Amino acid sequence: MIEQTFSSESIMLVYLVRGTIVPYSLVSSCKVVIITLLCVFNWSCSNLPQEIKQTRIINESNSVPALGNIEYHTSLLADELFANVNLDRDFRYAVVTFVPVDNLKYDQQQQNPLMLLGHQLSEGMITEATRRGFITQDYKATNDIVVTKQADYVFSRDVTQLQPMKDIDFYIAGTITEQQEGAIVNARIIHVQTKDIVASATKFFPADVFWQREKVTSRNGMIYRTGS
Repeated sequence: MIEQTFSSESIMLVYLVRGTIVPYSLVSSCKVVIITLLCVFNWSCSNLPQEIKQTRIINESNSVPALGNIEYHTSLLADELFANVNLDRDFRYAVVTFVPVDNLKYDQQQQNPLMLLGHQLSEGMITEATRRGFITQDYKATNDIVVTKQADYVFSRDVTQLQPMKDIDFYIAGTITEQQEGAIVNARIIHVQTKDIVASATKFFPADVFWQREKVTSRNGMIYRTGS
């Protein structure tokens, strides 16, 4: 509640707090002190030791459920991959399918929870690179819109429908190493001409990013039971 009292010499604004009149000058002083304390607190938070910040990130990562959060894990991988990339933003990037580390090619015979991880990583890294201002080229885009009875599309794996790749400066590629509880993904940015690796990153992807944990799964062509 605010009351105003007027005198012939000056005008004084006072606050009535629980029946006690508090001069406006005292209230203003308190406000200055409070604002100062808030500034100091914000400065302290922004200057936390790097170890505390990293611990906080790890804790946040552990608190995020795996199922349905493939984009979250992809974003963390991209953060590490592009963290120290100081290349010209006019360079063009092509993102390819991430492949198993043992044979370096996609095996459609493998039927496991992470069988689509390589494809999703390539799609996700296109998004992450574009978000960060890098130019990515979709080399699977056809010359024209392909119209069929079922759908219309502009993507194809038929090389006769695609234009030759031009002016690609860097590849974004990676490998997948399967483990019992998931897979280790190693991503890298490779210079097309020299094959030099200008950036790399590693991230663990949980096994249940696509499907809920299964009691029976396939690994290396063999059936394994993972639960009772």
